[in-house]
Parts: sequence; structure tokens; C-alpha cells
Amino acid sequence: MPASPRTARAINDRLALRFLQQEGPLTAGQLKQLTGLSRPSVADLVERLTDSGLIAVVGETGEQRRGPNAKLYGIVADRAHLAALDVRTEGVAVAVCDLLGRVLAEGALPIDAATGTEPAVEQAVALVERVARQAGADRLHTVGIGAPGLIDPAGGELRDSTGLPQWHRSLVAALQERLPQARVSVENETNLAALAEQRDGAARDRDTFVLLWLGMGIGAALVLDGTLRRGRSGGAGEIGFLPVPGTGGLPSATDCGGGFHALAGASAVAALAARHGVTADPARHEPHAAALVRAAVGHAGTDPSAARFLDILADRVVLGAAAVVSVLDPGCVVLAGEVGRAGGEALADRVRTRLARMSPLPTEVRPSTLGGEAVLRGALLTARDHAQDDLFAPAPRR
Repeated sequence: MPASPRTARAINDRLALRFLQQEGPLTAGQLKQLTGLSRPSVADLVERLTDSGLIAVVGETGEQRRGPNAKLYGIVADRAHLAALDVRTEGVAVAVCDLLGRVLAEGALPIDAATGTEPAVEQAVALVERVARQAGADRLHTVGIGAPGLIDPAGGELRDSTGLPQWHRSLVAALQERLPQARVSVENETNLAALAEQRDGAARDRDTFVLLWLGMGIGAALVLDGTLRRGRSGGAGEIGFLPVPGTGGLPSATDCGGGFHALAGASAVAALAARHGVTADPARHEPHAAALVRAAVGHAGTDPSAARFLDILADRVVLGAAAVVSVLDPGCVVLAGEVGRAGGEALADRVRTRLARMSPLPTEVRPSTLGGEAVLRGALLTARDHAQDDLFAPAPRR
């Protein structure tokens, strides 16, 4: 069925806004060329979007013709302010940006494990409010949260997860209560890292790939045919529970100790480093396991023990990678998380070599290119998408 005039206008408006977002300020003539719309249609949509406060004249440009300069139209960036949170076991990081995704202010706060639920939530919410004030945001339109644990795909709520602080779950409700006008959503941290790598990082040229998260915990994010796949219960990618050889046992429904986590989790990496004499000075913002891997990478060329440590770590990592590859055939695996980041190309190359020997399916192995900002970047991108879905929607009928 052909679209109604109102629907067609809404589609055209969204198309124009996407081009303005991607290309920056444009003239009406450039919008006409990019959208393929007629000159009257472009004039109408420019008027609609200007009246709605979504775009404004931001300058002029000379064109290759006689007559006055053409007006440049751009998205009104401060039409909405967005916040992103990276919630970890040991603290929280916050960034506030405008509708174009430009970060205006950011901050971080450690939260001690002994802190009670209510004080921890209050500290985190206060940080969000403080960073918003620093950004000049009177109100937040959308808040995106990245957190470890399972997200209920039906209700979008963070579910109870063994070993995670209770304040994680309470934080979502507290933010919604303190910011009643904001849309608050939560997503698994590994999934957000994958979305960021797909949009801005190591998987920009891939519509199908797996992100393998190697950090305090172990997980995977699955992007298939351009779409993030969460699974029926939100648990797709919970490979810490994957049964693998070498653990001396099997995982259970409540304990991943006998699974892949027992070989590649942070505590296992630290124990492996100790057996090979690999040491590292404590880093302020880096888990100890990641510091050990980074130190080994730096000394692998001259220290056989450091090189051997990385070799055995790759032997372990490839067990999880090969299992995922054999089921999904993604063609690309991105190593992320604190340990994956620290290993960089040195670890990725070792895993790539072993995977080629173990699996007949051709698979690239790439290190993350976004570093420690991947989760926060993914939360910002998700918040911006949600805000644009709301703001770019057609106006209700009067």
C-alpha cells in the first residue's frame, strides 16, 4: 500500500535528519541531491523541521551560481541532552552528550564493595546529576546504562545475577525516579561494546561478528546480519558457563567455575601469570589481570616466560572462540574487555593462528580498537538512537 501523505512526510523528515547527522550542515540544494526529493518537498521539510526546533540555520555557503549565498541547515544539538553510564562492580563512569553525540562532560566514581546498597545508589545518582550540571543540561532526555549481567529482553530490566552488587539493579529504578522525564534503559555491557565496535571500532566493515569479552568476567556478544542477538532469555553469549577441557569440572546453573570462565577469567589469568613469573605494578584504572597481560606483551620479545604465558593464554582463549565459531561461523572475532584490550594484536595474532589450526571456518581475529571507552561509547550511541527515534518521530495529529 502506498504511504499516506503524513507517513511520507515523516519518512522524508527522518531521511533528511539522518543525512544532517552523518554529513553535518547542508544546504537545501544538497538535501535535495542526497534525498532525491523535489525542490518543493525539500522546502516543506526544511520548514517543518525548523518549526519543530530540530534544525536551524547555522551559516551560509557560496554555491557555483549567481545570486545570494545558500543557507546551511544543521541539527540543533542542544535540543536534547543524553547520559551514558558504564556500571562496574567497583564503580561507575558517566558521560553526558548532545544530540549529535558530542561529549560535553564526564566523570567517574569508585564505589567500595563494602558500601551498602542505598549509599551506593545515592553516590551514583549524584554523579549523574553533577555531570549533567557540568554539561549545562537542565534535563536529560535519555539515559543509557551498560552493566554486567542478564537483561530481560521482554521488560528490559537487569535481572539478578550471582556475584554482582545489589545496587546495580536498584540504580535503574532510582534514576527513573529522580529523572522522571528521562527515558532510562539498560543493556548488557558486552552487547554495548559490540555495538560500539560495529559503529566506530574494529568491526566497522562487518555486519556479522562475535565480540569476545575477556575481563573480570567472560562473555560474548553476537551481531548477526547487522542485528544484535540477545537470545530468548537475554543470555546469548554467556560463554563463561561453556564446558571446556582443562577446568577439572563442569559448570552448574549457579556457578561458572567449571566452565570457560575458570580458564580465561581474571583470577585464572592472574594465577597463570604467577606460575610463569610474570609481574606488573598495580595500575590505578586497570584490573591486575590486564596489567599482567600488558606487561607480558611488553616483554614477550625478550623474556621467554612472558611469551610462554601469552601462548598458554591464547591456548585457553581459543577454546571459547572455536566453540562460538563452530556454531555461528561469524567470520570475525573481536577480542575486547580489559584482558583482550591489554593483549592487543599480540594476543589476537596468537588466537588467530590457533583458531586457523582448530577450525576449518575462515575467521579473522581482531583486537578492540576502542579501548576502555567501548561500553560507555555503546551506551551513548544507544541513548542517542533512542532519543532520535523519539524526536524524529512524526508530530501527533491535532
